Amino acid sequence: MRSETDLLGNMMIPDDAYYGIQTERARINFAVSGKTAVDVPNYLWSIAAIKRAAAEANSKIGALDPAIANAIIQAATEVMEHKFDDQFPIDIFQGGGGTSTNMNMNEVIANRANEILTGSKGYDVVHPNTHVNMCQSTNDVIPAAMKITCCLNLVDLISGVSRLEEVLEQKTKQFAHVVKLGRTCLQDAVPMTFGQQFSGYYHQIKRLHHSLTEARKQTFALPLGATAIGTGLSTQQGYLELVYPLLQQITGEPFVAEENFFDGLQNGDSYLEVAAQIKKLAVFLSKMSTDFRLQGSGPRAGFNELLIPAVQPGSSIMPGKINPVIPELINQIAYQVIGNDLSITMAVEGGELDLNVWEPVIIKALFESCGLLTNAIPILIDKCLLELLPNVEVCRRYAEQSTALATVISTLFGYKVGSRVATLAFEQNLSVREVVIAEKILTESQADYLLDPMTMCDPSASAAAINRYHQENQ
Repeated sequence: MRSETDLLGNMMIPDDAYYGIQTERARINFAVSGKTAVDVPNYLWSIAAIKRAAAEANSKIGALDPAIANAIIQAATEVMEHKFDDQFPIDIFQGGGGTSTNMNMNEVIANRANEILTGSKGYDVVHPNTHVNMCQSTNDVIPAAMKITCCLNLVDLISGVSRLEEVLEQKTKQFAHVVKLGRTCLQDAVPMTFGQQFSGYYHQIKRLHHSLTEARKQTFALPLGATAIGTGLSTQQGYLELVYPLLQQITGEPFVAEENFFDGLQNGDSYLEVAAQIKKLAVFLSKMSTDFRLQGSGPRAGFNELLIPAVQPGSSIMPGKINPVIPELINQIAYQVIGNDLSITMAVEGGELDLNVWEPVIIKALFESCGLLTNAIPILIDKCLLELLPNVEVCRRYAEQSTALATVISTLFGYKVGSRVATLAFEQNLSVREVVIAEKILTESQADYLLDPMTMCDPSASAAAINRYHQENQ
């Protein structure tokens, strides 16, 4: 064990630890969730990238000794390579606006940089605040790292959305000629095709793909250089001009300085925008999954319109029961994402005066949501969507038996006649086709082309059928 001292006194730190006293105090103070910064993909990488860019910029302007800068750069790079993941033990929930995580990074890099230069840990040559944190504050490092993390994590989510878009487009084409009964208010409506149903999903995900991509662009503007409250106090001349190009080289992303640093530290609307798009995606996926569950219900006493792939037995007591577990998984994830969005909204609203100190809960909620959907979309595709099939015979029967086919009769003979036909069909358990032939409203030939469910799915074909009837009866 080694002894370290801060303004609150002495503490003993394990000899093999690269972190120091501020990390240890925070580890003890904030042990609530069991989740740390390591559990947020790219978060520690992003903070280390900032430390690396800052060290190089400070060296170039002559503010930092080149040997110290190079040791910091090497140590930060090793953190980015996940060599020190076990040295970040602080809970993701913490007071102080992320100061503890920033100091955890400063201490690990300082100890490792000293080890590189002297062969032993300590702060004799490289100090966590003086050197590693030079020209920085927690208040600009953490929000900048959050935006970098968001930018990087959205890449995988958007990639999954892109693949989902492709699959839904394929399903739209695959099911184009499978007729089914539409439903409104969970009641029988007019016929449509499964292709038309899936075209609605396809166009929704296409729109969400675009909006997510646009929201990602809001993460490019960073408050790095604002330091404590936006004034840039303690930055040195030339630092700001160099740190962003260096950060671009390290990350491969076009990061630039916020137009106004005070805005960047006080306001979190970019997090709201990203969270909103993620919530929209989750809500859509849940809605689609609920549709699948309803249409796949049964098989003997439900809709039985969709054949959802079986991935595991569904009951510990009922043999042969299969549950729609993948759609159910998506529903639950959506509920969590929606709750996270509310947490983010409250945390952004609560950013009083000159700094939003609620970054820890924003980090936890935003990246949990992003990660859940990033992981869930491939599961939804591979274990449900790809092998999802309509029950063609059942769907056709429902479409042909619907009393809503009387809509065509209303178009030709008025609503009163259409309503009477629908009522007779329901009361006598007949199809609309059987009623209109029995009542001599239409001939069999006319019923064939006017009441074909596939014709009713196509506005041009339906209009042509009605026009044909009018021509025949002039």
